[in-house]
Amino acid sequence: MTEKGETAPGQPKGHIHPLSLVMRDMNRIFYDLGFALVSGPEIETEYYNFTALNIPENHPARDMWDTFWLKPLSERKLLRTHTSPVQVRYMEQSEPPFRIIVPGKVFRHEATDATHEAEFFQLEGLAVGKDITLAHLKGTLETFFREFFGSDTSVRLRPSFFPFVEPGVEVDMRCFNCNGGGCSVCKRSGWIEIAGAGMVHPNVLSGAGINPDEWQGFAFGMGVERLAMIRYGIPDIRLFLNGDMRYVNQF
Repeated sequence: MTEKGETAPGQPKGHIHPLSLVMRDMNRIFYDLGFALVSGPEIETEYYNFTALNIPENHPARDMWDTFWLKPLSERKLLRTHTSPVQVRYMEQSEPPFRIIVPGKVFRHEATDATHEAEFFQLEGLAVGKDITLAHLKGTLETFFREFFGSDTSVRLRPSFFPFVEPGVEVDMRCFNCNGGGCSVCKRSGWIEIAGAGMVHPNVLSGAGINPDEWQGFAFGMGVERLAMIRYGIPDIRLFLNGDMRYVNQF
């Protein structure tokens, strides 16, 4: 490298990792939509990772997350399984209305395969204000995905369950490969599951010191690797972490 940090003549240029490219783009789009970026600790307490998110001790919903617990177990600390704890910490310290996104690394104790990793990146969003509805959530996500994937992207919401939202929804995108006709990419359904979302549960708002009778909000979460795999046609999530420069140099 030269003194100014520039690449020396004759030396190969570096490449930005595809996950960094995708996260930069995601952050930019949500910034344009009025969302502020916040961050929080990767080592979390049981309270913020579960209890404050309407998942009490011994609740079966905790089995939805395969957790890395840290020693000593008596301290009940863990590697965060999602970035939702940052949303709770932010609500405790902030006065609504607000809109935030929380990108960051999360950890799950599960076997790795082409679509699963023990560590990966999520981006979660939260908006709290007066008279916020599911229509605002759907409009926000439609705007994001059309900017990210293209103006012809279609989005639908399906009922689902997440303890910290009510109602909860799965967010699907019309398959980019077959345009909804059905193919191997979308398992013949015509749609690709892309995110989880819903209206923030009143228990989560009140637990963070926000009156749910006065304020409402929506939240969403999506996997960064999932979006990168769809955008770039990457077949295996493990390629992001294997350190093979032949892969990184394509971007």
